[in-house]
Amino acid sequence: MEDKKDVLILAIESSCDETASAVVKNGREVLSNVISSQIALHTLYGGVVPEIASRKHIEKINEVIQEALDQAGVKLSEIDAIGVTYGPGLVGALLVGVAEAKAISYASGIPLVGVHHIEGHISANYIACKDLEPPFICLVVSGGHTHLVVVRDYGKYEIIGKTRDDAAGEAFDKVARAIGLGYPGGPKIDRLAKEGNPNAIHFPRAKVEDAPYDFSFSGVKSAVLNYLNGCHMKGEPVVEADVAASFQNAVCDVLVEHAIQAVKDYGIPKLALAGGVASNSALREAMKAACEKEGVSFYYPSPILCTDNAAMIGAAAYYEYINGVRSGLDLNAVPNLRLGER
Repeated sequence: MEDKKDVLILAIESSCDETASAVVKNGREVLSNVISSQIALHTLYGGVVPEIASRKHIEKINEVIQEALDQAGVKLSEIDAIGVTYGPGLVGALLVGVAEAKAISYASGIPLVGVHHIEGHISANYIACKDLEPPFICLVVSGGHTHLVVVRDYGKYEIIGKTRDDAAGEAFDKVARAIGLGYPGGPKIDRLAKEGNPNAIHFPRAKVEDAPYDFSFSGVKSAVLNYLNGCHMKGEPVVEADVAASFQNAVCDVLVEHAIQAVKDYGIPKLALAGGVASNSALREAMKAACEKEGVSFYYPSPILCTDNAAMIGAAAYYEYINGVRSGLDLNAVPNLRLGER
């Protein structure tokens, strides 16, 4: 029996404010993972400015792709397929990556594979946890998305729960802004919360009637804003670390409870975290403790693979590619692409 040939994917990610490229071998081994972050630029404006993000992607994209190939020590001619994020995300930002990928594919004849951004986040676990294989439950928590997903197989997803309003990461950013921490909010709340008491203030844990796996974070966000306004009106001091810790505790409680419930109900004793908020230390600790208590295997990517990066897109593209998925040169950016859609 002859050895199977290694498959090399050149991946491109530009859905928001990171211009990224990577070379991934066989879906699990990262040969390079180059990220050009725009955080410093957007911090000036308190959040991502889409037009500025697009312009910066155009400036950086050739540079990061060449750097990814150089770091991996491979030539473009050795690449088997080009994986690119085509949604969801900011339409102008996505278009830069998609246009670049199509141009390289057209000029080189290398097959093109369009990748769903959330599939990328889920697939980051394949890089971090070499033994992880479907089926498993995955909790996707990021600035724009909070999904509870049954990963049936590679490329086969069933969304069983999602947020009805704010995504978890969005709530973190809004509360951080209200406390005066600035952008990006998630990591700053995580740091500040370590100095506070998570049980100092009781903030609500929302339940959605008739939808046990759905989330709602607008209530807890409003409760924090009301608490802060109440303190200011009464002239009472605000212990910001306690607010951060108590808010984070409320969000983590709900995320953990829903995820563990899904694991039990579906009888799949494997749980993975994905997305930017998956790097939150309190969430990881709480989920780890709950999984240990229930005898569930727990998987999560390293922080660099939680934030937007191209290695995760390369991992997702590999499984699409070996399953025969190919995208035409008519591939377009789809800013509101749903998970599981093509």
